Amino acid sequence: MTQNLSHPGANGPASKYAAVTPDDGADLPGGATRALYVGVAGAVRVISPEGDDVTVQSAAGQYHPLRVARVMAAGTDAAGLIALY
Repeated sequence: MTQNLSHPGANGPASKYAAVTPDDGADLPGGATRALYVGVAGAVRVISPEGDDVTVQSAAGQYHPLRVARVMAAGTDAAGLIALY
């Protein structure tokens, strides 16, 4: 079976992006991410769609292939966060 590369499916590249403002009380407005980009190194505390709470240490300019529902303000000191959908 030939893969249709012109249609971004679940395994294709992200087709939407949004700057992230960490917020302890609200999920990301675009829904769960396909990945998260970190522009400035530091810790990023995230909540998965299933409610898992983890803190990821990131280098600058790093992509994390994580399904993220919320980026917490408490515990996050990295900056330049971009949600990829």
